[in-house]
Amino acid sequence: MSQSEKENQGSGEGKTQDMAIFSPPVVRSGAGALNRALFTKTVNLAAAAVNDNRLISKYRKELEHSKELLRQDRLSPIVNHPDKALADQGKKCLLLSPNVKAPEPETWGAALKQGVQKKELSVIPYALQLNYDYWTYHDIISSILPEELHDDIPSGFNTAGHVAHMNLRERYIPYKQVIAEVILDKTTNIRTVINKVDNVGAESEFRTFQYEVLAGPDDMQVQVTENACSFEFDYSKVYWNSKLEAEHRRLINMFEPGEVVCDVMAGIGPFAVPAGKKGVFVWANDMNPESNKYMQVAINRNKVSQFVRPFCEDGRTFIHHAADSVLEAHKNGEHVLIAPKPPSRAKKAPKPEPKRVDVPPTISHFVMNLPATAIEFLGCYRGVYAGHEDLFSAESGRKLPLVHVHCFSFKADDETPLNDICERITKYLGFPVKPGNPDVEGEVAVHNVRDVAPAKRMFCASFRIPREVAFAERA
Repeated sequence: MSQSEKENQGSGEGKTQDMAIFSPPVVRSGAGALNRALFTKTVNLAAAAVNDNRLISKYRKELEHSKELLRQDRLSPIVNHPDKALADQGKKCLLLSPNVKAPEPETWGAALKQGVQKKELSVIPYALQLNYDYWTYHDIISSILPEELHDDIPSGFNTAGHVAHMNLRERYIPYKQVIAEVILDKTTNIRTVINKVDNVGAESEFRTFQYEVLAGPDDMQVQVTENACSFEFDYSKVYWNSKLEAEHRRLINMFEPGEVVCDVMAGIGPFAVPAGKKGVFVWANDMNPESNKYMQVAINRNKVSQFVRPFCEDGRTFIHHAADSVLEAHKNGEHVLIAPKPPSRAKKAPKPEPKRVDVPPTISHFVMNLPATAIEFLGCYRGVYAGHEDLFSAESGRKLPLVHVHCFSFKADDETPLNDICERITKYLGFPVKPGNPDVEGEVAVHNVRDVAPAKRMFCASFRIPREVAFAERA
């Protein structure tokens, strides 16, 4: 070993160079077919052959402490002896750091030297064989793509059951088949990879999209589980976004059992069904007949039919319809009976009566998860409770509903997106609003949901319907 190599052995630069030996070979196959056989590599290391397997644990700890043991992701430092005859006898080796060289005792640490002196260890060369299965998606794709495309390697994608849904940028399109094949190989439970070929909603008011299958079968009938609820649907016919699970949970956690929630753009029910499961009444609407069909499947599958009612209407008219329908259900005495938990066998108590939960007269929350255009629907709240001021009297203790409207705006860390959202709400609601406390009339709380593009972010704006709007005459 040269002097410079010895100096690098303990330096960060030397460590980086040593770890680079585990990188895959560069395979610039271009847009051609993926050749997995090209991803093979022999890494020449040193190994500590353990003469007595009962000492493996002892020397593993000592060599780990002295930093001589190999520490590499997805590689176990304990391997069979490279000599087949000894391997057949069950003999094992401990793989050593690349800094340790078998023929150069000056690179061995004290623990290794002592083991050799005691004849409990012997340091031998070890040819570690790596293949396609070892490397990650990012490793393989970095090896295939030209360096000028390494700054933004496609890695994020939506999943719906066994389907991975990509939205590849133009410059990666020539490599789409190879990218899809590697995703299929490297992602657990993915059987189909698709690429979106238009903007969601560009050709369909139902937020469905045109797609191409890049790898796997064209099977879009999927099953997913979210917030302890099971859904089954045709992903090509309805809207689903796995990246919104946290946002679904956030709002569901705001809903109280026994309240009424009106989900104006419910999709297949990612808000409605889990809310129903916690004892919330939900009037759930979606204009897409396919979404309505699969929402009914989810309602039945998750046994929430007594709490969740599906509708298939235009969201603009549904807002008034839902308010009227809830009030009518209350007046008719509609309710659910919740069976109590049976008493334990040890207690000889009479069986308790079912708990009756009545549909309340008013809606507590409106959810509007259609971020591209939902703000434009806000004018439909004008007159939602026209002539029913008494329902919200001081004596009743009821508050006007909270509206949770999803929208897109600028990605910025200053007040720009908040001001933009409030200006648009003011325009379409017909009532001035500003950022603040949603329980104060005219104030809006704006929650950052997620980034959707380099300069675009999804938000949820929450506010109470102003009295002037709620009690206005209906057109």
